[in-house]
Formats: sequence, structure tokens, C-alpha cells
Amino acid sequence: MKLLTLFSSLLFSTFSLAGDKIYDESRDRHIPIEVSHPIESEHCNEAQKCSVAMLSAGYGVSHTKYAFLSKQLNQLGYMVIAIGHELENDPPLSVSGNLYETRSENWIRGAETLDFIKHSLASTYQNYNFNDLLLIGHSNGGDISSWLANAGKDYIDTVITLDHRRVPLPRRKDINVLSIRGSDYPADDGVLPSKKEAKEYSMCVKEIPESRHNDMTDYGPKWLKDEINRVIDNFLNGSSCRVNS
Repeated sequence: MKLLTLFSSLLFSTFSLAGDKIYDESRDRHIPIEVSHPIESEHCNEAQKCSVAMLSAGYGVSHTKYAFLSKQLNQLGYMVIAIGHELENDPPLSVSGNLYETRSENWIRGAETLDFIKHSLASTYQNYNFNDLLLIGHSNGGDISSWLANAGKDYIDTVITLDHRRVPLPRRKDINVLSIRGSDYPADDGVLPSKKEAKEYSMCVKEIPESRHNDMTDYGPKWLKDEINRVIDNFLNGSSCRVNS
């Protein structure tokens, strides 16, 4: 598997945070973000830091259209940083050839963005723990999250994907993994764990019957959003997960 190599210069990149965007000077990128805080954020402090989730939108979907996820994670004690990865001048996502190869540029760029935001905002939000991140992403955002998780970074605690289809989930015993699957499109070979791998690495794959890939956003039906949140809640609270693979 081709892995992402992140340049150490990212650790020292100059950035600025203005309104709903963060500027990465090293790449000249104004990255759209939306930050939402835990319901009981007054309990977050440097001695007892609260958790952080970085939410990556699906391709062509605004990062602001996953409020059902952000609100649920806020209730569970997470600060959520929702991220829009694609800018107007970025090349379009490839739809031809070997997609794992032709889309890797997009995933590399997205993973660099996650890494940049992690290192940049940790000093801004000192009451939050950026060293045990939850990465959550829908579709292409899940591919980006999986790409970074496969890069060997030690600051990722959990990866949750919503029906991503291309990048293999991390097979690492130090990362908790949940993948929620729709019922209309299959994942590529090797993306999801075999039953043996799921057991070895304690990976959770949960298919939601009669659910559609494109409905896993705020635009989707209430029953589906409620079920996604129920699965995530159970997973993060340590409930057992029935593996489908």
C-alpha cells in the first residue's frame, strides 16, 4: 500500500485563523473549517483536556452539512473541527483509470491538511487533547482519514468512516476502527477487513440495511441519521459491535 509521507516542515508552517477559514501559508491554502464545542465545554481545561474529532466531508458536500454528527459528538464531549478539503482551484476528483492511483493526489493533500490543522490548532485550543484524535469522514473524507491513519502517525486514536470505498482501513492495534456501510455501493477489494483481520485488530464494520451512500449527510432521512448516531454512540462508549464482512 502506498503510504503518505508528510513533510516535517508542516510542523512549523505559519498559519492564521480568521472566521471560518484557516490559512496554510506553506501551501497557500485557505481551508474552510467549522469548530463546534462540547456541550459542557466549561469542564475542559489543561489538566483534564477534552477530546477532539476532525470531520472530513464527502466530495462535493459542504463540511457544514454534517451537523447531525457534530452535535452528537459535542454531546459525547468532543470538540469537532469540520473541514472542507476541496478548494475551487483544486483539480477535480478523478473518475477514470485506477482510482486508487489517480485519486491519491487528493488523499495526500487532504491528509496533509488534517496534519496541518492538528499541529496548528493544538496551541490555540489548549484545553483539548490533540494527541488522541478521532478522525471521522464520509465517502472521500473517509478515504482521506484512512490515508492519514495508514501513515503511522501516533496521534490518532480512532477512525470512523461513513461508507468510504477506496482506501484500506488501517490495520493497527493502536487505532480503534469503525466503518459504517451503506447498502447501495460496495467497497473496493481490501478496503474492509476480513473476518480474521477484524478479530485480530478489533475492527468494527456495521452495515445499515436499506441505507444509501449519498444520504449520510444532513440531507439524509432522519431514521438514517439517528441510526448512524446510535452506532457511533455505542462504539465510542465501548459497546460490542457485530462485525459484517
